[in-house]
Amino acid sequence: MNHISVQELAQRLSSNDASIQLVDVREPQELEIASIEGFVNLPLSQFAEWGDQVPNLFNPQAETLVLCHHGIRSAQMCQWLIAQGFTNVQNISGGIDAYSVLVDHSIPQY
Repeated sequence: MNHISVQELAQRLSSNDASIQLVDVREPQELEIASIEGFVNLPLSQFAEWGDQVPNLFNPQAETLVLCHHGIRSAQMCQWLIAQGFTNVQNISGGIDAYSVLVDHSIPQY
């Protein structure tokens, strides 16, 4: 599994590259506290509700960046996506916590 730093994520987001797929696996109550625009929320706790829809929602060949709070749940999602045939998946190291500390201080920490 590949990793991307939060600084690299910020650069990618600022480039407005429409080909990047952004997935946030945190819970809805976490998104209410802190979020980054452009991410599709697929809470891991609700996997049964969205798991079979992933091939219809996303392109398995497109670059897919996965976010969570610290990088653990997103790593699990990355492994699952790879098992589903996704070929360019990257875990965002440190998650939104690192992003709020190192990139955008306006995003609340929790």
